[in-house]
Amino acid sequence: MNREKIDLTISIVVFNNYEQVMETVESIERETSNKISKKVYLIDNSSSLNVFNLEELKKYNDVMVIKNDYNFGFAKAHNVVIPNLNSKYHAIVNPDISLNEDSFSKIIDFMVDDRIGMVIPKIVNVDGSQQYDYRQDITLLDVIIRVFNGKIFKKRYRYHTMQNYNYAKPFLVPFGQGSFLVIRTDLFRSLNGFDERFFMYLEDADLCKRVNQVSKLIYFPNTTVLHRWERKSHKNLRMFIIHLESLLKYFKKWGIKFL
Repeated sequence: MNREKIDLTISIVVFNNYEQVMETVESIERETSNKISKKVYLIDNSSSLNVFNLEELKKYNDVMVIKNDYNFGFAKAHNVVIPNLNSKYHAIVNPDISLNEDSFSKIIDFMVDDRIGMVIPKIVNVDGSQQYDYRQDITLLDVIIRVFNGKIFKKRYRYHTMQNYNYAKPFLVPFGQGSFLVIRTDLFRSLNGFDERFFMYLEDADLCKRVNQVSKLIYFPNTTVLHRWERKSHKNLRMFIIHLESLLKYFKKWGIKFL
């Protein structure tokens, strides 16, 4: 049976960060126009000791919680919702994002141009400074430079993170960091979502690369979202190892380029 399409679906993967997720959901509900029909999926990868308080979510009739039996990882958890998607656009949103304006309405209006397959908006830090979540294709040199937080080969680091671009205008993005992406749902489904071989990290780079093979990922400057970013792989040995494993999978899939 065909279901009537809604404007927007949103998936947010949760792992033991309930209060942070509530801030994100509340900002989406507060800022998004009621003219946009939407469904918000919260995919809970948390342990059984860290389940949501569902009573608090009942005030939002367009929010659905999906509880996984174990930690599926980022890619597989986002893909869980694909069979349920009956929207024109689908947003991939991190649980540490906040909206301060009706970003989805602006992005959807921008995506009337059907040459655009996916959009990443202007993303800023808590202090309002620009986050450089827009990158060139990944090379081995760029990985080495990022290990040192851009402290070596600074010119190359600025090139890779696209810092020399004019952020007042739209431009093509080879790799947009996956904290906030809006993609055409039909495109997301046709690509089979994220590659589930990536447990966490680089699944966004892989998706962007596949999107750009058949469509375009475009930076959209006319709306701003806040990202309360924690660089966990730089602070946690286990996350760092997972990051390295994902890099190996990425290079095995797409080949290694030094420059």
